[in-house]
Amino acid sequence: MKKVIITQTRSAINRPKRQRLTLAALGLKKLNNPKEHVATPQILGMIDKVKHLLKVEEI
Repeated sequence: MKKVIITQTRSAINRPKRQRLTLAALGLKKLNNPKEHVATPQILGMIDKVKHLLKVEEI
């Protein structure tokens, strides 16, 4: 399976609650703190919802 490294690059302040909860579900707590996930359809869907706040790299 492919893996992706997700890094939050923009703040979640003044964002809708759904976007903040999506970031928390991805395991992102702080800026510039990378997290590795398997690229399942569920994870890719969550990434797509908050892609304007993230940097995504494929492994």
